[in-house]
Amino acid sequence: MLEPQSALVVLSGGQDSTTCLFWAKAHFARVHALTFRYGQQHVQEVAIAEAICREADVPFAALDVPLIGTLGSNSLTDSTVAMDATKPADGPPNTFVPGRNLFFLSIAAVFARERGIFDLVTGVGQTDFSGYPDCRDTFVRSLNVTLNLAMDAQFRIHTPLMWLDKAETWAMADRLGVFDLIRHCTLTCYRGVVGDGCGECPACKLRREGLEKYLRTRNADVPNT
Repeated sequence: MLEPQSALVVLSGGQDSTTCLFWAKAHFARVHALTFRYGQQHVQEVAIAEAICREADVPFAALDVPLIGTLGSNSLTDSTVAMDATKPADGPPNTFVPGRNLFFLSIAAVFARERGIFDLVTGVGQTDFSGYPDCRDTFVRSLNVTLNLAMDAQFRIHTPLMWLDKAETWAMADRLGVFDLIRHCTLTCYRGVVGDGCGECPACKLRREGLEKYLRTRNADVPNT
């Protein structure tokens, strides 16, 4: 059955996708969430995502797709690979899981289609994309066309964070009323530390810099009493 007022969010349990979950709740009558176990070392993000969905009263599903983590060498799925602290000059950091968003969105589209849902929401963004090629707007647009052709459907992939930096993402969370939930209950850290994280991995550094920038702006806007 077609559900034109429904959306499926690809949810990791991190800052970006959780912000998008609540963005979707503000824009669609019904929201579903889908997450993946793909061999990631920080697999506890799946339990975090499920807990967030219980809090948000959103139907949740998790799929096992271990093949994704075995196709290429990367530090998120292979504990023997030392994690890049910064982005190399000649390509993405080794936290990049080749094809991850390609696979996630393709699987999500099939999952959604079987439930009559054609609006997909993902937390990818090009402004703070860490050099991951599958977070770019051109990739999402091209995949949207490909999915429509592959399944003779009219999917719409929504990317609410595409042109936002991390500070602006924090601002969106604040406007949606979930700033504290996202700060304290999400898992962005590649080492699996909930909330503000380990502070050392690339994801934590990006998150912290954005938070500090946003808090400076928010505090500056508070009138002196």
